[in-house]
Amino acid sequence: MIESINLEIGKSLVNLIEFLIKNYSWFFDIISQVIKTIANFFSTLLFSINPYLLILIIGIITWKTVNLKTVPFAVIFLSIILMMGLWNMSIATISLILTSTIIALLIGIPLGILKARSKTINLIISPILDIMQTLPSLAYLIPAVLFFGIGEVPGIIATVIFAMPPAIKLTALGIEQVSDELVEVGRAFGSTSWQILTKIELPTALPSIMMGVNQAIMLSFSMVVIAGFIGSGGLGEVIISGIQRYSLAPALEAGIAVTFLAMIFDRITRNLVGSKN
Repeated sequence: MIESINLEIGKSLVNLIEFLIKNYSWFFDIISQVIKTIANFFSTLLFSINPYLLILIIGIITWKTVNLKTVPFAVIFLSIILMMGLWNMSIATISLILTSTIIALLIGIPLGILKARSKTINLIISPILDIMQTLPSLAYLIPAVLFFGIGEVPGIIATVIFAMPPAIKLTALGIEQVSDELVEVGRAFGSTSWQILTKIELPTALPSIMMGVNQAIMLSFSMVVIAGFIGSGGLGEVIISGIQRYSLAPALEAGIAVTFLAMIFDRITRNLVGSKN
């Protein structure tokens, strides 16, 4: 009996997607244009900087945020990427990471605040976040491709969705851990809800929020590689193309470059968390 029932869920979802694309294509065009504008800004900015100067800038940032001992490693890693001929692809990857992370944080941090402050929103968002964190990463590419086609934009959108959960959860966690005594002191001095949020809760929760930033960046690195399947560009596309053609040398080199970049970004953002503490 059960076997004879055909739900045709896939067909129903396709019909829904086709309806949305047909009637709300203007909305998806706006999203696509905004994402392209942000990505082009970072790409143009980074490509306009001389590679040696950019290595120097990143070295200084590493010195100021981590320590002087870590600077040689960052400089050596970036120099190896340059000598492997993967500098342009690495810059494209960094622009994708920056775009994805910024959008994920712009959406995730406000949602985290709402999650911490509203029980209703918490009940709605929590199961959604749990589902998002259990889905395989490749599953994020399907809706992105259906709504936005192939290219950079769907890759960024898939990365944004993949990177948002830790930003939301850690922002909410940080605000929830703010002591009631601090909030009561603010109220005793006549602070408004907005002042309590901006002057007490967010500064106190900043270490947790920065940890969310770190996690969002790390997840973005992993997703940008997978997004190479849909032509997002950067090192991810080099890796996927190398695997598909069984050209392992370029794929391995691109994988090394991604690892080096991820290590540098991780150390910088992780130590920002420590400095905020």
